[in-house]
Amino acid sequence: MRIDVFSAKPHDLVFMREAAKGINLDLQFHEARLNPDTARLAQSAQVVCAFVNDELGCDTLAVLSELGVELIALRSAGFNHVDLRTAQQAGIAVARVPAYSPHAVAEHTVALILTLNRKTHRAFNRVREGNFALDGLMGFDMHGKVAGIVGTGLIGTVLARILTGFGCEVLASDPYPSAECEALGVRYVEMDEVLGCADIITLQCPLTPDTHHLIDDAAIARMKPGVMLVNTSRGAVVDTRAVIRGLKSGQIGALGLDVYEEEGDLFFEDLSQSYIPDDVFARLLTFPNVLITGHQGFFTREALRAIAETTIANITQFQHTGAPLHPVTLPE
Repeated sequence: MRIDVFSAKPHDLVFMREAAKGINLDLQFHEARLNPDTARLAQSAQVVCAFVNDELGCDTLAVLSELGVELIALRSAGFNHVDLRTAQQAGIAVARVPAYSPHAVAEHTVALILTLNRKTHRAFNRVREGNFALDGLMGFDMHGKVAGIVGTGLIGTVLARILTGFGCEVLASDPYPSAECEALGVRYVEMDEVLGCADIITLQCPLTPDTHHLIDDAAIARMKPGVMLVNTSRGAVVDTRAVIRGLKSGQIGALGLDVYEEEGDLFFEDLSQSYIPDDVFARLLTFPNVLITGHQGFFTREALRAIAETTIANITQFQHTGAPLHPVTLPE
């Protein structure tokens, strides 16, 4: 069975080949992102393996269907970039990686919180220049602060465990409360209470029609002045222009992002010899209280190994039974 892997980076080659060792699979790697123009690279493939910024709308799916592709194996938990209805109509199965390492993303979220709070990134650059002044580097004790977690799935639950360990009071908003979180002392409240009471708000929810631009001008207006906002979920959960207005007014005191709503043309690429074509993103970079990483929350050895192993398991299960291990289907 031939599998064409798109948006393939060097680490994908290493971990995918390791996971497929001893299995009769023909892995073909393409550095190009999957879109209607590059889809024809999958000529002769039965499976296309895609990542978060690959385009899997109706135009791409039409090409894949024409080529005879039977399965789209996502190397991600999220599937909002897939037109599931068109895939179903074309007879193309879709599989995902429902969980890989919730610790990776939760720990990266805490890294963003601590860096924004204690300004270690700015201190690092100062010290290298021989500047040991402390002006502008003051933070706050995490102990005793109110942290609000929006979304307490696997990642949110691990994050709650870490934040309670710091001595934070943790509030959560989720339609499906976690018994493990409640056992930790996490208090489930309405979203308005999270917004109004939390000193730190973290977003760990999936991107759905209900959560698209969940953080907009109205939500920001309900937050505590000077709140720290961190998003390591999906970029479009946040209305970026509204957040910029919140930063300019001081309503948002610090912003940490590992995702961005228009990241497809930016993240996972080296633009250091070029320029950033996105004016909104460039505006974010002008704020000293904004810290952005390029969707690296998942990027640990353990997570990459789990992603590769689950992806190969989806493919081999499909090869043997006609159904992947972790299918994505249209909601009823």
